[in-house]
Amino acid sequence: MDLNWDDLPIHVIDFEGGPQCGIVEYGVVSLRGMRIEGTETRLCRPKAKIPRHEEAVHGIRSDEASMEMPFQNEWDLFADLRESGPLAAHFASAENRMLKSAFPYPRKSPDWARPDKKVANWGPWVDTGVMYRELGDCEKSLKLEDLIRRYQLQNELEALAARFCPEGRRSYHCALFDALASALLLLNYCQNLADERLSLRHLLAESQGSGVKRQEVKQQNLF
Repeated sequence: MDLNWDDLPIHVIDFEGGPQCGIVEYGVVSLRGMRIEGTETRLCRPKAKIPRHEEAVHGIRSDEASMEMPFQNEWDLFADLRESGPLAAHFASAENRMLKSAFPYPRKSPDWARPDKKVANWGPWVDTGVMYRELGDCEKSLKLEDLIRRYQLQNELEALAARFCPEGRRSYHCALFDALASALLLLNYCQNLADERLSLRHLLAESQGSGVKRQEVKQQNLF
């Protein structure tokens, strides 16, 4: 029998950083159904000087972040998250790529599309960007900020940011703020845009970038 989407935690993730400097900030929002169970965030020591064009986007300075512990210290946190429930992000390929650059593989963890099978992959991911694109929004902006405003979630996001985000990191392109925005989009999809209570398999299927891959996930219970 399929798990429902709210039967276990879903961990919504966002990273700030780039190929040169690595991950310089992470944000995690752990959802259980419609409730935020917990959050995690901090700055991380860059592997190299943060380029000016990246600093202009996220506002993290090299001298500020160099005082922090490196992201590589967070292996246990992210491996534990992956074991307890699926990871989620807005257009998750970027987060998957950055996570794999630090930790190529997690511990063997449930596939979640097939919970009886264990895999050594960070996915399959729940991907809010792909899910909203499949709603037919492809001719409109799918940027996080634009979707939040389109679905009138900005005030709720700002209230959550005041509660959970560090002072000075309560805007877009701050990792926990963006993770909260992605989490709100996921909750909005499950509560307001779906015709019925969703299975976790449905979320994972709708997070696939092609019709063939979506069908493969939906039919995995047959094999």
